[in-house]
Amino acid sequence: MTIEKPARKTLEDNFAYRSDFKYTHDNPYHDKLEVFDSFVLRDEEAESNVGKWGQLFKNEKPIEVEIGTGYGEFMMEYCQKYPDVNFIGLDHRFKRSFSVAKKLDKLEHKNFRYLRARGERLEFMFQENEVQSVFYFFPDPWPKTRHHKKRLFQKPFLNACAKVLKPGGTLFVKTDHDGYFDWMLEHLKDEKRFEILLQSRDLRNEYPEHFLSQFTTKFEKIFLSQGTLIKSIVLRKI
Repeated sequence: MTIEKPARKTLEDNFAYRSDFKYTHDNPYHDKLEVFDSFVLRDEEAESNVGKWGQLFKNEKPIEVEIGTGYGEFMMEYCQKYPDVNFIGLDHRFKRSFSVAKKLDKLEHKNFRYLRARGERLEFMFQENEVQSVFYFFPDPWPKTRHHKKRLFQKPFLNACAKVLKPGGTLFVKTDHDGYFDWMLEHLKDEKRFEILLQSRDLRNEYPEHFLSQFTTKFEKIFLSQGTLIKSIVLRKI
């Protein structure tokens, strides 16, 4: 008697890439975030604005998106330095999102929205050619081999970026992790939809004047203090 092994789960099964995905949670910070509903969208709320972000911002300025906003340093500094963009930051952590929202609420320029959402939902939050730039800084590297399937940077993510970015739009990536950087380069092999504008294993020393070297996140400060080299990739949609 032959016993069939269960089908191996695909990346789409393991993560939130499917169109029928639903957010489920029971976290008190979800309700606490409601106090910031003038600029915070939670869960599926972001997906109700596909193709309508210009209406939400009440202008047609370029849309720029940060996946994994973390403690919000880059988002806050960037928004205040570039008030002529519509910035959308997102993170799926609850307590951290609440902390970031409190800081954002105090900013002078209100050219932003914050999403308590998952990066895997990118193509369900924006329509084709709607986004000018995507920022993806210091993601969880999931270093153990059995967890590699949880890494965001692979084909479904690249598919989503290729869809939502405008022609000429840019994906900016920074990581401290050598293994994840190698993983990214491997997934970019034979990729015809993007042009590599920058590829560096030592961003700060090789490109000290580059845009990416002008902003330092909380995590980045820790890595730099430890002597860790910052790896970076910049891709442009062809």
